[in-house]
Amino acid sequence: MNRPDSSLGKILLRTSGYGNTAEDMAVDISYQADQESRKSVTDSPKTSFLSSIGAHEIYSSELWRAAFTECVAMAFFMFTLTTSIISCFESHGVEPKLLVPVVVFIVAFFFLLAIVPLSGGHLNPVVSFIAALKGLITPVRACVYVLAQCIGSITGFRLLKCVMSPDAVQKFSLGGCAIDSNGSGVSLGTALMLEFACTFLILLLGITVAFDQKRYKELGLTMVCIVIAASVALAVYVSIVVTGKVGYAGAGLNPARKVDALSRLSIRKCAFNEVFVLGFQQ
Repeated sequence: MNRPDSSLGKILLRTSGYGNTAEDMAVDISYQADQESRKSVTDSPKTSFLSSIGAHEIYSSELWRAAFTECVAMAFFMFTLTTSIISCFESHGVEPKLLVPVVVFIVAFFFLLAIVPLSGGHLNPVVSFIAALKGLITPVRACVYVLAQCIGSITGFRLLKCVMSPDAVQKFSLGGCAIDSNGSGVSLGTALMLEFACTFLILLLGITVAFDQKRYKELGLTMVCIVIAASVALAVYVSIVVTGKVGYAGAGLNPARKVDALSRLSIRKCAFNEVFVLGFQQ
């Protein structure tokens, strides 16, 4: 059999087993051994597990930039939202309950519109948790996001406490839920049911649309932000109207919102975190 002179012919002969010299065979054996070694390392249970949870993202600068964005956005989101809601109740308007959801919608919409392109605009451990369950982000990224959101929430409420008077801090529980506070708050069971129902409402109306790639492309970023902000405003409005309590400013809808409040105020004045855990597990 005559060997072709072309390079393609030499490659075909080598892959078919003809024309291999001792040096070529040594290189092939070394290459095969290297490939088998890499495959065994890749297929090891430990490596597969780390890959499945997204451990490689720890070394990604993009993850930490997104987490920093979530932290800063969360701090100013909590500060702006809480001060706006308190201002509505302190304005002594005829119907402050109607003004609160409008303010919530405006604040949520503009923050989502600005942050979604940067980090996904979660701004809520509930959203990060659901995104991880649906496989949209890795568990490692979800944990980093939740940590950043909690740090941002603490920072935001510390800023809030610096600008609020001590009387206002106690009156409004630093943005927390008034649980049986001198008869002006709601019972723990009522708060649990409201958080459960209102968080489910947001997940059903807003997050379902945001996490659906087909709907997201059809509606566009602006409309998706409007849907999510409207679902949050609707949940807050429903929780305020259904209770009729002066000391209750609506469902929290955000576990990170209570981190600093729980650490600085008595537990009797703030809902337990189980209220939110049971709410977003649905």
